[in-house]
Amino acid sequence: MAEKKKDKKWIQKAVKRPGSFTAKAKKKGITSAQLQANVEKDPDKFDEKTQKQAKLRETLVRLNKRKKDKK
Repeated sequence: MAEKKKDKKWIQKAVKRPGSFTAKAKKKGITSAQLQANVEKDPDKFDEKTQKQAKLRETLVRLNKRKKDKK
C-alpha cells in the first residue's frame, strides 16, 4: 500500500500573507502577542481571517518553543 507522504512544507503553505498579522498589530499600536491574546479573549470582535491568523501564530510559537527546548 502506498503511504501518504508527510508534507514537510505545510508552514509555507499555511502562511498566505507574511507579516500581515504583525502589521495589524502595529497599526493598533500593540504587539502581535497582545493582538493574539485579544483575539482569543473575544473572537467576535475580529473577522474570521484575523482569528485564523491568531490561531496560526499560536501554533507557530508553540512549534518554535519546542524546537528551542530540544537544543
